[in-house]
Amino acid sequence: MVVVVGAGPGVGASVARRFAGGGYDVGLLGRQRAVLDELADDLAGRGSAVDVAAVDVTDTAAAMDAVRRLAAALGRIDVLHVNPSAYREKDPLALTVPELLEDVALGVGALLTAVQAARPFMSAGGRVAVTGSMAADRPWHGAASLGVQKAGVRNLVHSLDATLAPHGIRAVSVTVRGVLAREGPFAPDRVADAIWAAVHTPDDAWRSEVPYDGATDG
Repeated sequence: MVVVVGAGPGVGASVARRFAGGGYDVGLLGRQRAVLDELADDLAGRGSAVDVAAVDVTDTAAAMDAVRRLAAALGRIDVLHVNPSAYREKDPLALTVPELLEDVALGVGALLTAVQAARPFMSAGGRVAVTGSMAADRPWHGAASLGVQKAGVRNLVHSLDATLAPHGIRAVSVTVRGVLAREGPFAPDRVADAIWAAVHTPDDAWRSEVPYDGATDG
Protein backbone atom coordinates (compact mmCIF):
# COMPACT_ATOMS: atom_id res chain seq x y z
CA MET A 1 0.00 0.00 0.00
CA VAL A 2 1.03 3.60 -0.65
CA VAL A 3 -0.08 6.30 1.78
CA VAL A 4 -0.13 9.80 0.28
CA VAL A 5 0.09 12.53 2.92
CA GLY A 6 -1.07 15.89 1.61
CA ALA A 7 -3.20 14.37 -1.14
CA GLY A 8 -4.73 17.10 -3.28
CA PRO A 9 -5.53 17.75 -6.92
CA GLY A 10 -1.88 18.19 -8.02
CA VAL A 11 1.19 16.06 -7.39
CA GLY A 12 -0.47 14.11 -4.58
CA ALA A 13 -3.27 12.95 -6.86
CA SER A 14 -0.82 12.08 -9.63
CA VAL A 15 1.30 10.02 -7.25
CA ALA A 16 -1.79 8.18 -6.03
CA ARG A 17 -2.85 7.39 -9.60
CA ARG A 18 0.68 6.33 -10.63
CA PHE A 19 0.98 3.87 -7.76
CA ALA A 20 -2.57 2.61 -8.20
CA GLY A 21 -1.67 1.92 -11.83
CA GLY A 22 1.31 -0.07 -10.56
CA GLY A 23 -0.90 -2.33 -8.47
CA TYR A 24 -0.80 -0.57 -5.09
CA ASP A 25 -3.73 -0.05 -2.79
CA VAL A 26 -3.92 3.58 -1.69
CA GLY A 27 -4.45 5.52 1.52
CA LEU A 28 -5.15 9.24 1.12
CA LEU A 29 -4.64 11.83 3.83
CA GLY A 30 -5.48 15.48 3.30
CA ARG A 31 -7.56 18.42 4.46
CA GLN A 32 -10.33 18.56 1.86
CA ARG A 33 -12.77 15.70 2.13
CA ALA A 34 -14.46 16.45 -1.19
CA VAL A 35 -11.11 16.31 -3.02
CA LEU A 36 -10.19 13.06 -1.27
CA ASP A 37 -13.54 11.44 -2.07
CA GLU A 38 -13.34 12.41 -5.74
CA LEU A 39 -9.83 11.00 -6.01
CA ALA A 40 -10.83 7.86 -4.12
CA ASP A 41 -13.68 7.22 -6.56
CA ASP A 42 -11.24 7.57 -9.46
CA LEU A 43 -8.76 5.16 -7.91
CA ALA A 44 -11.43 2.63 -7.00
CA GLY A 45 -12.54 2.71 -10.61
CA ARG A 46 -9.00 1.69 -11.54
CA GLY A 47 -9.26 -1.39 -9.31
CA SER A 48 -7.42 -0.22 -6.19
CA ALA A 49 -8.62 -0.59 -2.64
CA VAL A 50 -8.75 2.96 -1.24
CA ASP A 51 -9.27 4.53 2.16
CA VAL A 52 -9.22 8.21 3.06
CA ALA A 53 -8.71 10.40 6.11
CA ALA A 54 -9.57 14.10 6.15
CA VAL A 55 -7.27 15.71 8.71
CA ASP A 56 -4.99 18.68 9.27
CA VAL A 57 -1.52 17.15 9.09
CA THR A 58 -0.16 19.82 11.44
CA ASP A 59 -2.42 18.39 14.16
CA THR A 60 0.13 15.82 15.28
CA ALA A 61 -2.15 13.56 17.31
CA ALA A 62 -4.93 13.54 14.71
CA ALA A 63 -2.52 12.98 11.82
CA MET A 64 -0.76 10.09 13.59
CA ASP A 65 -4.10 8.46 14.36
CA ALA A 66 -5.15 8.87 10.72
CA VAL A 67 -1.98 7.26 9.35
CA ARG A 68 -2.33 4.36 11.79
CA ARG A 69 -5.96 3.86 10.84
CA LEU A 70 -5.20 3.81 7.12
CA ALA A 71 -2.37 1.33 7.67
CA ALA A 72 -4.56 -0.93 9.80
CA ALA A 73 -7.39 -0.80 7.27
CA LEU A 74 -5.20 -1.69 4.29
CA GLY A 75 -2.74 -3.98 6.04
CA ARG A 76 0.69 -2.39 5.83
CA ILE A 77 2.59 0.55 4.36
CA ASP A 78 4.99 -0.17 1.51
CA VAL A 79 5.46 3.45 0.42
CA LEU A 80 4.82 6.64 2.35
CA HIS A 81 4.71 9.74 0.17
CA VAL A 82 4.73 13.13 1.91
CA ASN A 83 3.79 16.06 -0.29
CA PRO A 84 2.56 19.13 1.64
CA SER A 85 4.22 22.52 1.83
CA ALA A 86 3.00 26.05 2.54
CA TYR A 87 3.31 28.87 0.05
CA ARG A 88 3.17 32.22 1.79
CA GLU A 89 4.09 35.24 -0.33
CA LYS A 90 6.08 37.22 2.23
CA ASP A 91 9.71 38.32 2.13
CA PRO A 92 11.99 38.00 5.18
CA LEU A 93 11.17 41.49 6.42
CA ALA A 94 7.43 40.87 6.36
CA LEU A 95 7.43 37.21 7.49
CA THR A 96 6.85 36.81 11.21
CA VAL A 97 8.38 34.11 13.38
CA PRO A 98 4.97 32.54 14.14
CA GLU A 99 4.22 32.42 10.39
CA LEU A 100 7.56 30.80 9.66
CA LEU A 101 7.04 28.19 12.36
CA GLU A 102 3.50 27.52 11.13
CA ASP A 103 4.80 26.90 7.61
CA VAL A 104 7.66 24.70 8.79
CA ALA A 105 5.20 22.65 10.85
CA LEU A 106 3.46 21.77 7.58
CA GLY A 107 6.38 21.57 5.17
CA VAL A 108 8.77 19.71 7.49
CA GLY A 109 6.90 18.61 10.58
CA ALA A 110 4.31 16.63 8.62
CA LEU A 111 7.07 14.31 7.42
CA LEU A 112 8.23 13.61 10.97
CA THR A 113 4.68 12.94 12.13
CA ALA A 114 3.86 10.65 9.21
CA VAL A 115 7.03 8.58 9.45
CA GLN A 116 6.74 8.09 13.20
CA ALA A 117 3.15 6.90 12.79
CA ALA A 118 3.91 4.72 9.76
CA ARG A 119 7.09 3.04 11.01
CA PRO A 120 5.38 0.16 12.91
CA PHE A 121 3.57 -0.75 9.69
CA MET A 122 6.69 -0.72 7.49
CA SER A 123 9.18 -3.53 6.99
CA ALA A 124 12.30 -4.18 4.92
CA GLY A 125 11.75 -2.90 1.41
CA GLY A 126 9.56 -0.04 2.59
CA ARG A 127 10.14 3.42 1.17
CA VAL A 128 9.56 7.03 2.22
CA ALA A 129 9.40 9.62 -0.55
CA VAL A 130 9.11 13.40 -0.34
CA THR A 131 8.38 15.97 -3.03
CA GLY A 132 11.38 18.29 -2.89
CA SER A 133 12.03 21.54 -4.70
CA MET A 134 14.80 23.64 -6.17
CA ALA A 135 13.70 26.25 -3.63
CA ALA A 136 15.94 24.39 -1.17
CA ASP A 137 18.97 25.65 -3.12
CA ARG A 138 17.58 28.69 -4.92
CA PRO A 139 14.93 30.24 -2.69
CA TRP A 140 12.82 33.13 -3.90
CA HIS A 141 12.93 35.92 -1.35
CA GLY A 142 9.30 36.79 -2.03
CA ALA A 143 8.15 33.52 -0.44
CA ALA A 144 10.95 33.10 2.07
CA SER A 145 9.41 30.34 4.16
CA LEU A 146 9.16 27.93 1.22
CA GLY A 147 12.92 27.69 0.79
CA VAL A 148 13.31 27.08 4.51
CA GLN A 149 10.73 24.29 4.34
CA LYS A 150 12.30 22.59 1.34
CA ALA A 151 15.83 22.80 2.73
CA GLY A 152 14.60 21.49 6.06
CA VAL A 153 12.59 18.61 4.66
CA ARG A 154 15.52 17.50 2.47
CA ASN A 155 17.82 17.56 5.48
CA LEU A 156 15.31 15.50 7.46
CA VAL A 157 15.07 12.96 4.63
CA HIS A 158 18.84 12.41 4.76
CA SER A 159 18.60 11.75 8.50
CA LEU A 160 15.60 9.46 8.09
CA ASP A 161 17.36 7.45 5.39
CA ALA A 162 20.39 6.92 7.61
CA THR A 163 18.17 5.94 10.54
CA LEU A 164 15.94 3.56 8.60
CA ALA A 165 18.51 1.98 6.27
CA PRO A 166 19.71 -0.64 8.81
CA HIS A 167 16.12 -1.93 8.85
CA GLY A 168 15.93 -2.16 5.05
CA ILE A 169 13.72 0.93 4.72
CA ARG A 170 14.95 3.86 2.63
CA ALA A 171 13.97 7.51 2.27
CA VAL A 172 14.35 9.83 -0.71
CA SER A 173 13.66 13.45 -1.58
CA VAL A 174 12.88 13.97 -5.26
CA THR A 175 14.06 17.52 -5.94
CA VAL A 176 11.92 19.08 -8.67
CA ARG A 177 14.20 21.51 -10.49
CA GLY A 178 11.51 23.45 -12.28
CA VAL A 179 8.15 25.11 -11.83
CA LEU A 180 5.12 22.84 -11.65
CA ALA A 181 2.78 23.32 -14.62
CA ARG A 182 -0.35 21.74 -16.03
CA GLU A 183 1.55 20.34 -19.02
CA GLY A 184 5.11 19.63 -20.05
CA PRO A 185 8.04 18.08 -18.17
CA PHE A 186 6.97 19.55 -14.83
CA ALA A 187 3.34 18.48 -15.01
CA PRO A 188 2.22 16.55 -11.90
CA ASP A 189 2.02 13.25 -13.79
CA ARG A 190 5.66 13.59 -14.89
CA VAL A 191 6.76 14.40 -11.35
CA ALA A 192 4.83 11.34 -10.17
CA ASP A 193 6.72 9.21 -12.69
CA ALA A 194 9.99 10.53 -11.25
CA ILE A 195 8.86 9.68 -7.72
CA TRP A 196 7.85 6.20 -8.85
CA ALA A 197 11.28 5.68 -10.42
CA ALA A 198 13.10 6.94 -7.32
CA VAL A 199 11.10 4.69 -5.00
CA HIS A 200 11.87 1.65 -7.15
CA THR A 201 15.63 2.26 -7.29
CA PRO A 202 17.59 -0.82 -6.17
CA ASP A 203 19.32 -0.60 -2.79
CA ASP A 204 22.78 -0.76 -4.32
CA ALA A 205 22.06 2.40 -6.33
CA TRP A 206 20.05 4.22 -3.66
CA ARG A 207 20.47 7.96 -3.04
CA SER A 208 18.54 9.93 -0.45
CA GLU A 209 18.18 12.83 -2.87
CA VAL A 210 17.28 12.45 -6.54
CA PRO A 211 17.07 15.53 -8.79
CA TYR A 212 14.29 15.70 -11.36
CA ASP A 213 15.13 18.16 -14.13
CA GLY A 214 12.28 17.29 -16.44
CA ALA A 215 14.17 14.74 -18.49
CA THR A 216 13.47 11.59 -16.45
CA ASP A 217 10.83 9.18 -17.60
CA GLY A 218 9.28 6.90 -14.96
